[in-house]
Amino acid sequence: MPFDFRLEAGSGAARAGTLVTDHGEVPTPVFMPVGTQATVKATLPSQLVDPIGARIILGNTYHLVLRPGLELLDRFGGLHGFMRWDRPILTDSGGYQVFSLGDLRKIDDDGVTFRSHIDGSSHRFTPESVIEAQARIGADIVMSFDYCAAIPSGREEAERAVRLTTDWARRGRDVYGARFERDGYERVIFGIVQGAEYADLRQRSLEEITALDFPGYAIGGLSVGETKGIMWEVTEQVAGGLPESRPRYLMGVGTPLDLVDGVARGIDMFDCVMPTRNARNGTVFTHNGRVVLRNARHAGDEAPLEEGCGCLACQSYSRAYLRHLFMAGEILGPVLATQHNLYFYCEIMREMRAAITGGEFEKWRDAFVTRYTGGEGPAQGAAPVN
Repeated sequence: MPFDFRLEAGSGAARAGTLVTDHGEVPTPVFMPVGTQATVKATLPSQLVDPIGARIILGNTYHLVLRPGLELLDRFGGLHGFMRWDRPILTDSGGYQVFSLGDLRKIDDDGVTFRSHIDGSSHRFTPESVIEAQARIGADIVMSFDYCAAIPSGREEAERAVRLTTDWARRGRDVYGARFERDGYERVIFGIVQGAEYADLRQRSLEEITALDFPGYAIGGLSVGETKGIMWEVTEQVAGGLPESRPRYLMGVGTPLDLVDGVARGIDMFDCVMPTRNARNGTVFTHNGRVVLRNARHAGDEAPLEEGCGCLACQSYSRAYLRHLFMAGEILGPVLATQHNLYFYCEIMREMRAAITGGEFEKWRDAFVTRYTGGEGPAQGAAPVN
């Protein structure tokens, strides 16, 4: 079945739809757990399916090229076979990772030469080689190689990011086309809009990337330390200009409130390491806000993390037990906390989809934010939509 995006309902700017891929359908809005190195940390693939309910995960080209390497992935038929995941996979092109290497990389108009953070070995990424690498990894959704400028960024740097991102997107698309079949299933390429904090450069990037007619589009270069005001201003501008019939992906975002505020601006897809990283450090997310499990007040608490939650941690264990695991340095603590956080992230996406389908997204949003922020209400806890 060819890749498709069916837009099924709307509530304000918020959208509900379905991504169709050869590895399965993905209801949107959707959160993609991050499996950077062929694993979503502390979680079995089977647990991602049930009880977490993840429909698609993300892998990272930079990390997978370095380790385990493309030759080994080839032997297993790609990442699906290697990690035993039979649902869709999206791969980040590695653009953000190589540009964050600082002195370990050198950028030119043709691509990037960089040294591995693992062993110092030299590598070269070009727009063409990155598409080929993602095809060998086996991604259903392949991201264009982009230039991620920092925020704040000098205008000259941001202009260069836009120019190279467009040029590299065109070159990457021309390797196989924006849609191509390999190993018996279809792959599609998403274009990425860059431009740092400059509205005119974001508009230029938006127009240039959409002119290349990709099956989907991403907003890159955000959640890199800028203010929430800048992030949502850029998101609203770009999302509002993207084709309504194509999926919209906000890369690397974010907190539970960020997911809600992104959906309110018409975003369909998200990824972030926050739920897994925070879980490993003993912080979990609930409808009533964050819970820091190491806090002494949980030492004798017989209640679950959250009443009614369907994750393994909440179904079987108390806050007191989870705190004990973290205080004792037991690995089961991060495992259970990770399962809870991923379940929670996927659950609020399911709740948002239901609210959009029912035409009551803003009502749901106000109630969620008020509860999550402890009664602060939407004015303090959520960014207004213009």
